[in-house]
Amino acid sequence: MMTENLKQSIKRSSSILNYLILVFCGIVLIACNSNNKQVKVIKKQHSVLEKPFKFWVWSSANAESSDQDFDEEFKQYSMHGIDAVLVNTEADANLLARLVPFAKKYDLEIHGWMFTINRPNDQIAQQNPDWYAVSRDGKSCYDQPPYVGYYKWLCPTRKESRNHILSLVEGLAKIDGVTSVHLDYIRYSDIFLPIGLLPKYNLEQNHELPEFDFCYCDVCLTEFSEIHHKNPKNFTNPAIDMEWKNFRLNKVKAIVDDAYEIAHANNKDLTAAVFPYPEMADHMVRQRWDKWNVDAVLPMIYHNFYNEEIDWIGYATKQGFEDLKGKKTALHTGVFVPSMSAKELHTAIQLAKDNGASGVSFFDGNAITPEQWKVISNFHK
Repeated sequence: MMTENLKQSIKRSSSILNYLILVFCGIVLIACNSNNKQVKVIKKQHSVLEKPFKFWVWSSANAESSDQDFDEEFKQYSMHGIDAVLVNTEADANLLARLVPFAKKYDLEIHGWMFTINRPNDQIAQQNPDWYAVSRDGKSCYDQPPYVGYYKWLCPTRKESRNHILSLVEGLAKIDGVTSVHLDYIRYSDIFLPIGLLPKYNLEQNHELPEFDFCYCDVCLTEFSEIHHKNPKNFTNPAIDMEWKNFRLNKVKAIVDDAYEIAHANNKDLTAAVFPYPEMADHMVRQRWDKWNVDAVLPMIYHNFYNEEIDWIGYATKQGFEDLKGKKTALHTGVFVPSMSAKELHTAIQLAKDNGASGVSFFDGNAITPEQWKVISNFHK
């Protein structure tokens, strides 16, 4: 038989063991809860724009399409590894809202893609002829657009036209379930076309031609003259006046920066389709996107437009990536799929990734061939 002392000793040991077990379990529970909290915080702080190498498509929506049409389109994107869909609804907020459930169903981001300073088919703008940009030779985009009929550029300086543009941004930003407002044509009309497109218009552009140089409306000339005490209409060579160039660069930037505030006030990101890299965009279309307040840029690095070989995609991506260093703006390379074989598409994606891009966007979703879809689907495998 056990002595009384031995019983007490065993009882104390058992109590200590139970206590240690309870302490150990408590530590485990705390650790688990801590880990769960940490996971939740990470998920909450993880921006959709920071997702490891992401695939996007540009696509246009027609209000006359059926729900089944939209469902099948979004299902196709999801099945083939697309993460985000940039949808042009011509700034129709109701149509964009109609598409949100399809994006949610297939776990896709949806971004409201809008034509920004170029506003073709804008019924409100068409009622205000004075809103439109004017060329150096005095032609208004209202009734004499440059290059093509849909180049209906508004003046980014005039209060009424810029407020109209920003009201469209706000309309898209207020839609629940939208990830970003995506600005396209956020620039002036092309002072220089991509070299590969010049033969189409039977043009030579060796210097800045007056019919493609914007905007010389009364509001722009007056505001610039008040600041710099000179009139661009009197310049012998406007191309070499840096104040005049910067004035226009800053007018585009001001719209972007205001759009950024509107988007963020509605818990949305701001993204933009831009020209291949900042120095090139500055030269061709008065667009210096490395200086903007914007969450992500999707430079349209369409190599065939510039008579470049496919390795130029890597070059242009790296230029933009380097220019954005120190900023929070992500870069996702845009590629033009109709000009590529499946093998070239794979090369383009790899070049973008190797040169700093956070993803690739394909123009456009409806043009992707079965062979190209296979490349996209298999890229991460």
